[in-house]
Amino acid sequence: MKLYDGGRAPNPRRVRIYLAEKNIEVPTEPVDIGALAQRSPEFTALNPMQRTPVLVLDDGAVIAESIAICRYFEELFPTPPLFGTGALERAQIEMWQRRVELGLLSSIAAVFRHLHPAMVEMEVPQVPEWGEANKPKVLDFLGLLDRHLADREYLAGSFSVADITGLVAFDFLKPAKLAVPDEFVHVKRWHGTLKARPSAAA
Repeated sequence: MKLYDGGRAPNPRRVRIYLAEKNIEVPTEPVDIGALAQRSPEFTALNPMQRTPVLVLDDGAVIAESIAICRYFEELFPTPPLFGTGALERAQIEMWQRRVELGLLSSIAAVFRHLHPAMVEMEVPQVPEWGEANKPKVLDFLGLLDRHLADREYLAGSFSVADITGLVAFDFLKPAKLAVPDEFVHVKRWHGTLKARPSAAA
């Protein structure tokens, strides 16, 4: 088994944080996405989407997409449960995982990919107007999140994969050159709680 890791990018980091929470060790191979190593023929043969992370099992089976990789390990190592237990909790975690992924992480990524000079070769074509259009979407979702977290420590009851997605999204604000308004005190408190977990350093 080997995990092809793309470094500090949000999606590879999601898997590393998840594995750290589970105390699972997996051999890794770095993929230099800054040098566009994900576009090499060798990597493309593993994942035609040319994105990290990718998990290759001992029998050669390949699993791409960060949440799919996490779900695989959740089936093998169900404790502690990071996708929930019982129908309702699992559904609520899935709901917030999707909301944060699509409503926050994707919008921040659009700002970064379409406005940051370092992304010129990776995001073709860069559409600056699309990057700018996503800035208010980020703020709108942070406001929604702040209201939701007013009386909660985590997004869906106990700490879960939804919070992991939220952590990597929140940390992606800085490279995207986006700031969190001071009035979003609940979001900032939540982020501080997540950053204090040892897994956040993964």
